[in-house]
Amino acid sequence: MHRILWLVVAAAFVASLVVPETESPATDDGCPPRDLRVPAPYAVTGYWVIPRADPCVTRRMVEAVHSIGGDTLITFGPRFAAGRPGPDFAACQVDGRPCAEPPGARVRRVYTYVTSEEFGDGMLRCPGIDRRVEVEGRVFYRLSLAESCAAREHDLVLVSTDGDGIGHLIRETTAYGMTVFPGLPAAPQRPGKPWEPDLAHTAALNAFTARVLADYRARFGSLAAFGGVYQSFELAARARSARDPIISLYAAQHAVVADALPGKKIVVSPYIDARRGRGFPPSQVPAGIADIAGTRAGLPMAIAVQDGRGTGKVPVHGPHEAGAAVAARLEPVVGAVTNSEAYYGSTADYVEAAARRVPDGVELWVNIEGFEPTPVPGECGRVDPLPLRGRTTKARLDQQIMAAGPHPSKIISYGWDPFFTCQARHDTPSLADDIAAGWRQPIIVAAYRKELNGRAGVQVEGYNLRGGTLDFGGTRVKQEWYGRTSRLESAWAPFVPTSPWVPITATNEAGESSTSPYVMR
Repeated sequence: MHRILWLVVAAAFVASLVVPETESPATDDGCPPRDLRVPAPYAVTGYWVIPRADPCVTRRMVEAVHSIGGDTLITFGPRFAAGRPGPDFAACQVDGRPCAEPPGARVRRVYTYVTSEEFGDGMLRCPGIDRRVEVEGRVFYRLSLAESCAAREHDLVLVSTDGDGIGHLIRETTAYGMTVFPGLPAAPQRPGKPWEPDLAHTAALNAFTARVLADYRARFGSLAAFGGVYQSFELAARARSARDPIISLYAAQHAVVADALPGKKIVVSPYIDARRGRGFPPSQVPAGIADIAGTRAGLPMAIAVQDGRGTGKVPVHGPHEAGAAVAARLEPVVGAVTNSEAYYGSTADYVEAAARRVPDGVELWVNIEGFEPTPVPGECGRVDPLPLRGRTTKARLDQQIMAAGPHPSKIISYGWDPFFTCQARHDTPSLADDIAAGWRQPIIVAAYRKELNGRAGVQVEGYNLRGGTLDFGGTRVKQEWYGRTSRLESAWAPFVPTSPWVPITATNEAGESSTSPYVMR
């Protein structure tokens, strides 16, 4: 996954999303009033979003996510970059001097940070060096990372921001009763190996991370919406070596989080790669989860395993389809071969492996990738940054939720913009619109044989199952029992399977049916 650029205007967020007229009182901030209702709650309850400098755009985005059941927002942390300041910082000058050249101070190294947030006054510690600079409508910060303002040498961070996007996001989610996990500053990448952090800059990164989190604590610590932070540097959910550089980064940066934000949660989203010859088998996942959990420094942690379908690294299919041809949208990644020829296993295999040994202090989440590996003609999606990605369908999201099974305590998705908001044309629905229209469609995530009052039958678990029937490969049976836990629903019907693979679909009391069958082993 990569941080993406804003590709749609605010009006496109809810172009045809079915929401009631707002009942919230008017606000005095110049933005439209809030609508706090949730008319179309879907199984996905969290999304990656991009902080926006405009508070009204932020409100409409938060409202659109909230209206389809979203209660959690995550942002990527900007890159804490080593090297010469680029063109983003050309305008940053103080008294005619470049910001990188503070008078009377010896500068050892300059880092840069391009973000969408404005910091509080507590960030400015060293008079004469630390400055907030406003130039032609832009805001810059110059910050020293030295332990003492009287130090002989200073490492500087130059920050460029387009506005207080993080602040707007946390204030809006507070009003909607939601939770935000802002991204930690992302570590510098190793030259020639961008998938690894450059550990030579860990001390500077930790010093800057501590400053940012202290500012968050001061500004957002009393707000329930501030749930913790997201670890922005990615890694694979596989067994790691004892000296793995990403695990070393995690351990160091998470210790800073524990010191600055005691009790707050760290969210990590490791990826899985099932491609034969390039990836790793499901058997490596438990060790990878344990290695990640070992960096949490005593804090609660959510490990949201990326399901891999959007990038084409992992297929979504039933247990009976190992010998079937890969889905057409996966062929550009692995070729026209069978699932078992291309992959070690399916999403379900990897999530089941992750769920076998969830470490203490860790919640298992699943991050379903809400996009296609490549676009097809006439399809909207991501055009910048590369690689190009296409928009998926609500039915395929249902399949991904199905593949996650009953194991995760939460399902989230990358990413809201542009994949859930883009439109092929102005008069066609977005993926968010399709979810709003079809949110009542049942999704089965588990099925097993179970006796009820001495009668043989099958019990299913999932979403939107209440009432109606269960269809077992053409045999339709009326539900005779229904129950619900905090997250999943259950339904039972009398049926005795007579074949090894039983496709099951549900039709609920609203007359809505599953978009794909669940196949029971």
